[in-house]
Amino acid sequence: MNWEQLLSLRRYGDRQTRTRAAQDETRLGFDVDFDRIIFSSAFRSLQDKTQVIPLSETDFVHTRLTHSLEVSVVGRTLGRRVGKVLLERHPNLAELGYTFNDFGTIVAAASVTHDIGNPPFGHSGEKAIGEYFKSGRGIKYKEQLSAKEYQDLIDFEGNANGFKILTESREGVSGGLRLSYATLGAFLKYPKESLPKKPTNHIIDKKYGFFQSEKESFLDIATDLGLKQKSISGDISFYRHPLAYLVEAADDICYTIIDFEDGINLGLIEEEFALEYLIKLVKDTIDSKKYHSLPYKKDRVSYLRALAIGVLINEAVDIFLANEEAILNGTFDKSLLDKCKYEAQINDIIKISVTKIYKSKEVLEKEVAGYRIIADLLNIFVNSLNNKFHGMASNYDQLVFNLLPEEYQIESTNLYNRIMLICSYVAGMSDSYAIRIHKKLTGNTI
Repeated sequence: MNWEQLLSLRRYGDRQTRTRAAQDETRLGFDVDFDRIIFSSAFRSLQDKTQVIPLSETDFVHTRLTHSLEVSVVGRTLGRRVGKVLLERHPNLAELGYTFNDFGTIVAAASVTHDIGNPPFGHSGEKAIGEYFKSGRGIKYKEQLSAKEYQDLIDFEGNANGFKILTESREGVSGGLRLSYATLGAFLKYPKESLPKKPTNHIIDKKYGFFQSEKESFLDIATDLGLKQKSISGDISFYRHPLAYLVEAADDICYTIIDFEDGINLGLIEEEFALEYLIKLVKDTIDSKKYHSLPYKKDRVSYLRALAIGVLINEAVDIFLANEEAILNGTFDKSLLDKCKYEAQINDIIKISVTKIYKSKEVLEKEVAGYRIIADLLNIFVNSLNNKFHGMASNYDQLVFNLLPEEYQIESTNLYNRIMLICSYVAGMSDSYAIRIHKKLTGNTI
């Protein structure tokens, strides 16, 4: 892979190429990516989607929206710092007009979208959609779908749904948000399809990154960017765009440290116990006098959080630059933080977060409720859409169909496309809206 091709300014839906030198200096092509994402309805819905605590009654806890904005800030810093060195290593990029800010903006734009495809109720929302088709009432569709189509459903993946949102064309709207190929490439952490499932030690095989409905879109982008193909067996699998490693690092840094901070401030993790773990991360940079002068727990935690993020940013940048060649040729097989010297401390923090936060009674109770809500919504909407397509719609089915937004009232002749349409609709709901419409459709409120 080469950087000149990887930094493609071509927009999804374009018929022509674009050059960095021809850009308006006041609003560059990669800046447009970030702006379009921020103004999209899919991004706006993240303000009411779970990050850690579903439907928290406090105003402190992070949502997917605040988390995504924080990840983009960290991502921008990672991209700029890496970009500054890469321009020195590859002077041809500077001659073409690229600056270190371009790297920062690409990573920031991809970072701010990294959760845009996640369903309501956190990661349990993904599992709830998958369970509906694997062992719930949706299993009846298995024999009517190809193996890869069915795998898309039973392993419903927020990353793949995000790619669908960013690239999906609708009537009158071609190319989704029409983002640059560079940003779309950096977004794709798992550039492969759902099958075959062949677990390996390589990070790209952890999940998948696109549904069968977006296969051609993915191939177009991967080809344009010159991504290196991993599989030559006919199955679609590529190595990552290098900047996807920085997007992943930004997310890893934020959820590791900031979810932990949320847990402390909510009282789910004892302060003394937690601070011990954070201090291990920042022991080389902490100003003990300043730390002990802070009278409030929230300020002490905030100070340690800022230091910890700074430490991990430095680590991620150093590891990326030291392994640039391996990243470009696809042989770098771990996340950046998996290679850092603080791996043990990070794992300790994550273990505590799993026990004290992610498996807390408040979280588990709401995740269980989310399973039921999502399964019911899928069943109601999928059945109504299918019955209408087959000319068997009851009055109830017609009423339900009319509740769908216009862009989802599409009676595709392809069963997979009809099902995926409803999955995308349900996945796009905010937590509160999913609860509200579920109550109405099940007759629990009017």
